[in-house]
Amino acid sequence: MSTKSLLIFVSALVPTLLLFACGQFEQSTPAQHSACEDLGVHATAGDEVTNSGSPSALEMQRALATARILQAARAQYPDPGPFTLTTGSQGAEYWVARGERGNFGGTLTVSTFGTGPKTFNVWEAHEVPSHGLGILMWEPLVDIDPWTGKTYPRLAKEIKVGKDGLQYAIKLRKGLVWSDGTPLTADDVVFTFNKIIKEGYGNSSTRDTLSVKGEFPEVSKIDDYTIHFKTREPFAPFLHSVHNVPIAPRHALAQIVAKPMEAFHEFWDINCRPSDLVVSGPFKLERYVPGQRIELARNENYSFVDSQGRKLPYLDRFVEVVVPDQTTQLLKFYGDEVDFLDVRSVRGFDAALMKQREKTGNFSMYNLGPEDGSTFLALNLCRRKNPETGKYYVDPVKQKWFNNLKFRAAISHAIDRQRMVDNILKGVGLPIFSHITAVSPWYNRSLKPYGKDMRYAQDLLAEAGFHKEGDRLMDREGNAVEFVLQTNAGNTTRDAACVMIQNDLAELGIRVDYQPIDFNIMIDKINSSLDWEGVVMALTGNQIEPYDSANVWKSGGRLHVFDQRLPDDRGRIEVTDARDWEKEIDDCFDRGATTFDMAKRREFFDRYQQIVYENLPFIYLYSPLNISAARNTIKNYRPTPLGVYYTPKGSLHNIEEIYLQKGASK
Repeated sequence: MSTKSLLIFVSALVPTLLLFACGQFEQSTPAQHSACEDLGVHATAGDEVTNSGSPSALEMQRALATARILQAARAQYPDPGPFTLTTGSQGAEYWVARGERGNFGGTLTVSTFGTGPKTFNVWEAHEVPSHGLGILMWEPLVDIDPWTGKTYPRLAKEIKVGKDGLQYAIKLRKGLVWSDGTPLTADDVVFTFNKIIKEGYGNSSTRDTLSVKGEFPEVSKIDDYTIHFKTREPFAPFLHSVHNVPIAPRHALAQIVAKPMEAFHEFWDINCRPSDLVVSGPFKLERYVPGQRIELARNENYSFVDSQGRKLPYLDRFVEVVVPDQTTQLLKFYGDEVDFLDVRSVRGFDAALMKQREKTGNFSMYNLGPEDGSTFLALNLCRRKNPETGKYYVDPVKQKWFNNLKFRAAISHAIDRQRMVDNILKGVGLPIFSHITAVSPWYNRSLKPYGKDMRYAQDLLAEAGFHKEGDRLMDREGNAVEFVLQTNAGNTTRDAACVMIQNDLAELGIRVDYQPIDFNIMIDKINSSLDWEGVVMALTGNQIEPYDSANVWKSGGRLHVFDQRLPDDRGRIEVTDARDWEKEIDDCFDRGATTFDMAKRREFFDRYQQIVYENLPFIYLYSPLNISAARNTIKNYRPTPLGVYYTPKGSLHNIEEIYLQKGASK
């Protein structure tokens, strides 16, 4: 979909968008409200979400405000047009960067909070820090243009689609080489798809988004530069799914995949020697100080050049500092120790005050509209036993609660989402009720938002057999209702959300034992041990292609968080206990992927959102606005609403052409 088409679509959504307000500032000042308005966020303190089917004047106002933000963001940095190909010495082919000519040298410093990456093996990565670093070091065949949302060749130079809609011929650029000087050829591509992805090495989520109805595409080599793909059925998201696959160096990984799969899990982990990594992206690992910093150095063999034919990237180094929490990130930014903060770092309650410090702090802030991700509360719906211990993963008493739809619906109606947006995000965000947010062209416009309704929540619990004894909620068997709620320590926004959930559910008599934990430990619990009860977390969404979340929504998906089935020794997940609504979601994704008819695709993906809305496997909470802050010494920074996915690049989607102003090198 073109930028123009997407804008038209966003405008069409105006009547039904549930959007943001600046919210109620605690001890707010006129200056704070003015700064918030400068970000394109308008204060509407005291306004509430309506439950009626018709949009209120407030909702119309918010929708129009967001449409203006998106339009302004696109207008600030207009589409630069397609990349052009140039030929260098010995016939090597390079893409020419689209930004202005810059200066070489310097270090760009960003930050992340928590404990840092779990691995440097991007194919093994299950969490954002590891995956984000991986996409700085390994390139895909095709990528998504952050201005248009369309796929374009990256390592490739040409894509031909067969008339039958089943076959694709993708041709590599000539002269591609790995960081160690080894040629990058079709053998690497075939190895990546047929061995690593198809056989389920590492994180098999990518296999989920490349497979349809359980069938993985056939991948074969035509010649050293050309790869042939064939799908069993028409597969509309095929090229978009291919962009999720970084190409692996066959010569470096062939020996490790010949061993038992466990060896791959430990390959290129955080204890590896940086010099062992063989990469194709703009940067390569130079040094890792556990829990402190990750230092990447310029890859001299990167295959992009600037308008004068000089090899990119401009930067000498890209450094990611590990800090304990978001507050420390902000302090380091103010102290000129960090050059850039993305949406996961700029909290709602920081935004207005930061806006006031732009001039004195020599930085600028950018509002790109609602983030493409979603924050939610999930309860562990797993009903299976651990085959090693013979015990249930989840206490059978709590299984009954969590798998009771009326129990989940009561929790959903007891949570005050608008208060979270007002008090935690300071209005710089919006309440949500779907994995796909309201700025996406795939958003189901029929979903009705609702506010906190304690009376309705209490009625639902009574219908489900729960009752109050004093201030405690009890089930039919006389068990007091309580569960452990966890989120990643250091994320102050989610921490505040968990406290609000704890307080809201206490009104129902539900005792919530809130325990913030290390992020990597939390991910292990969700993906492997299944030893958890409730969690507040976020998943990155996709505004462009809903099938990208097949790994979340397919019942056998590797990120089916609310009821994760574990893979066997071959990395395969067999589903024997899918609920009827899970099966219907499976069908929606299969049918939505195997037609090129956009009206039918919309019908299937609208239906899946409706099923999720009704069955509440995730209780969605809010989505913050995508606000970034960049030092004014950073040049060629051109953020777009569609270019926010590339973590940790984030809106630094064109990192290869980012450069530092002369005299600003660190």
